[in-house]
Amino acid sequence: MFIAAPHAFVPLERFLKKLILIMGALLVVAAAAFYLLHRAPTWRGAQRVVVLGIDGMDPQLLRRYMAEGRMPNFAKLAARGSFTPLGTSIPPQSPVAWSNLITGQNAGGHGIFDFIHRDPKTIGLYFSTSKVEGPKHSVSVGPWVVPLGSGTAEQLRHGKAFWEVLDDHGIPNTIFRIPANFPPVPAKGKTLSGMGTPDLQGTYGTFTFYTDDPLAATGAVEGGQIVPVEVQNSQVRANLIGPVNSFRRGAPAATEPFVVSVDPTEAAAHFAVQDAQFVLREGEWSPWVHVQFRLIPFFGNVKGICRFYLKQTHPRFQLYVSPINMDPADPALPIATPSSYSRDLAEESGDFYTQGISEDTKALSAAVLDDKEYLQQAKEVLAEHRRMFDAEFGRFAATSEASKAGLFFFYFSSLDLNSHMFWRLTDPSHPGYDAALAADHGTAIADFYVQMDEVLGEVLAKLDERTTLLVVSDHGFAPYTRSFNLNTWLLQQGYIVLKPDSSPDADSAEPLANVDWSRTRVYGLGLNGLYLNLRGRDREGIVAPGEEARRLMQEINDKLLAVRDPKNGQPVITRMDRAQDVYQGPYAQAGPDVIVGYNRGYRAGWKTILGGLPPDVLEDNLNPWSGDHCMDYTQVPGVLLSNRRLRPGSHALTDIAPTILAEFGIAPTPGMMGHSVLEVRK
Repeated sequence: MFIAAPHAFVPLERFLKKLILIMGALLVVAAAAFYLLHRAPTWRGAQRVVVLGIDGMDPQLLRRYMAEGRMPNFAKLAARGSFTPLGTSIPPQSPVAWSNLITGQNAGGHGIFDFIHRDPKTIGLYFSTSKVEGPKHSVSVGPWVVPLGSGTAEQLRHGKAFWEVLDDHGIPNTIFRIPANFPPVPAKGKTLSGMGTPDLQGTYGTFTFYTDDPLAATGAVEGGQIVPVEVQNSQVRANLIGPVNSFRRGAPAATEPFVVSVDPTEAAAHFAVQDAQFVLREGEWSPWVHVQFRLIPFFGNVKGICRFYLKQTHPRFQLYVSPINMDPADPALPIATPSSYSRDLAEESGDFYTQGISEDTKALSAAVLDDKEYLQQAKEVLAEHRRMFDAEFGRFAATSEASKAGLFFFYFSSLDLNSHMFWRLTDPSHPGYDAALAADHGTAIADFYVQMDEVLGEVLAKLDERTTLLVVSDHGFAPYTRSFNLNTWLLQQGYIVLKPDSSPDADSAEPLANVDWSRTRVYGLGLNGLYLNLRGRDREGIVAPGEEARRLMQEINDKLLAVRDPKNGQPVITRMDRAQDVYQGPYAQAGPDVIVGYNRGYRAGWKTILGGLPPDVLEDNLNPWSGDHCMDYTQVPGVLLSNRRLRPGSHALTDIAPTILAEFGIAPTPGMMGHSVLEVRK
């Protein structure tokens, strides 16, 4: 046994300390090397990213049109880069899908589950993405109401937007018309709000139709109102209907008069609208007309813009007026960051639709506009967007220093809205198919795809090696031939029970009118939502949480998946997804308990969406709104194209935000579910 002298430990102790320091340093160097090899590249002002967000671009249609030679630029991008279907949201609705893309989270993280949400304590319905409210307190003075404080516009989407993260890292960005961003979140970059932005009446878009036809039904219709007028001494005097005037007792709509002088012999008329005067012939659209609604004498004006379409002068007077849009030069509510951005756009490219859904699909559904007239309006919407795209992308592409360019995102709505309206003219088996109309407008969807190809061509011509391009759609498309009235089915199956001596009301403004909540266990609201009348959560909930709720969901699941359409024997519903199984995050339990996935060709009926109870469970869809995507999410994927190679495997909307961040050397933020879809640059 060797016993060393005490002084013999001194050199050994020093040696061990040095060895530990050297090994620690080597470990730090190795960890740093591993990090540098595997992290996303640090942004040093060298990369640019361009994202074209094309709502509703369908992978099947895109492949067909590329094969037919209609879309050479998409074919070129797919051949030289990448093209793959892109997993959409659950459910595949635009506000849900774009929120997935914006935050990198699903509905459990951002809290947007549908176009329509419900308050479980009142069963009241509201738009899912934003809330606009007047002052909470006021004082009445005669016919006037004096507000104490100001109103608010609240963004209801949760989760940090990817451009907010870019702002944190000093990366310039332009975000043009992305949905689910009204009012726009505070941002250092340039943003303009898109889908979800209301018109001046606070709706998604309310048109007005003036006519002297005594046989015309007047009053409110879905998406608009029909106003009776008289032609007296060749003049029509009427009012434009503006925003609610909360300064007046009862909050009536503010109105402003206008006069139409009808030519007694020619198919034309002269218009006088405040300071504007113009002449239209039958079948002509006016330019944007500015109008101010006075809420309080001498001050308190609210500015709007609208367009007039003179449909007919003789033998009947027929005039369409677009929804009153907020004036982009002086919007009544915040729609841009900085606030001057919308004014700058208007000064450069002209006035434009500020409401989020610009194409007036409701006017076509109400037969106020016919297919030709609607199509003309829809083409003008796209022309507006292309003018602004040319200006904004041209400026981005011309920026010589990439450090001043950063990210450019531009959203196009045309494929989505026009696939909704013209699908019936592409499919002879559709119940709404009309051979004569198909001969005139059957290529409308393809024509809008061609315009998207032209936009892509402009981008490809200006790409360089330091620019990453992503083309993304939020979902695809499918025919919508038959409506399934979910609440009517639930009523017939005994899950919804009506009050004694009452009958179903399909047209009530109150959701689920006449329902006996003390005996109702399940109800549907929104396009894909199924809710348990849950004790402790719903206003008069009776279903116990836990095992009773689980058994009831399984029972409903089995029955709905077994429903067959007697017309063709097809299953109406192909998926039933429980929120607890498909959502992650703090809001996973805030939406529907079950998301109903309809088979291709089927969708929830219009009245059942808002809690109506139509007489029939299944009915043909004869509405011009004839294509859709609010179905089984596996049947309507979106698209993803890039000038870069994609990583192997499947990709989803929740991967897009992490991909954008990775291109600038930024790691995904906490809560983001996805990863970059792009192969690491070599």
